[in-house]
Parts: sequence; C-alpha cells; structure tokens
Amino acid sequence: MLVCGIEVVIPTEVEIPSLRIIQEAELDNSEWVKSRYEQLALIDGKRMNAVCHGQLYQNRMARAFIKRVKPRQFAPGQLVLKKIFRHQDEAKGKFSPNWQGPYMVHRVLTGGALTLAEMNGKAWPKPINSDEVKRYYV
Repeated sequence: MLVCGIEVVIPTEVEIPSLRIIQEAELDNSEWVKSRYEQLALIDGKRMNAVCHGQLYQNRMARAFIKRVKPRQFAPGQLVLKKIFRHQDEAKGKFSPNWQGPYMVHRVLTGGALTLAEMNGKAWPKPINSDEVKRYYV
C-alpha cells in the first residue's frame, strides 16, 4: 500500500493487464482473453520492427564510417615506415620514436596485409597490417 492508501500498480501491469487490474476494470473473461490474444499477435510485428530499425541503424553507421576511410594502396618495392608498438623493446619511453624503418614492401596480400623486407632484401616471415605502416618519401 502506498502512503495515500492506494495499492501499487507496476507500469507493466498497465500495458499488460494482470488479473488484479482486470478485476478492478471489471472486464469479463472473454474480453480479457481477446485483448491478451491481440497483444500476443502484435509482439511479432513489434519484434520485426525492432530488428529492421537495428539493421537500418547499423547500415547508416557503416556508411558513415566507410565514408571517412581512406584506402591505402601499396605496391611491391615501395618504401614504408613501420609503427613501433608499445610492447616492443624499441619503445623505451615518452620521447622515443614512433616509427622505424624504412622497409621495402615485398608482397601485397589480400585483406590489406603486407609482407615487408629489409633494405638488404631479407623478407620477414610474418605479414603486417597495412594500417600499421605509412609511406616513406625520400
């Protein structure tokens, strides 16, 4: 009971009436069953509507992201600098350089991966993501 002397009604009971709310509203059983069946029939439509809105939102966000992406094309023989990651030994603090190299692009793989080679021609066995390198201009 509330302070005012009225019994508590949860907001979900207003949307989907419980037996107590039906008795207070003085609905008979047939009307209650009919309204409950109509509400259950609407659930699938609401669910499909929510799925469609979610997909539309994801498509809008993907288009906005792809609009800002600048594709980078690399060709074998180009010179690049490789980013120094924080877990590498070369990263020794705040004032250490962020890039190392230059390296030569040995092969361009699918999906934006590159195989780098040192300047003497020795190729690295592991490919690297093209996001982690940048062009080196002489």
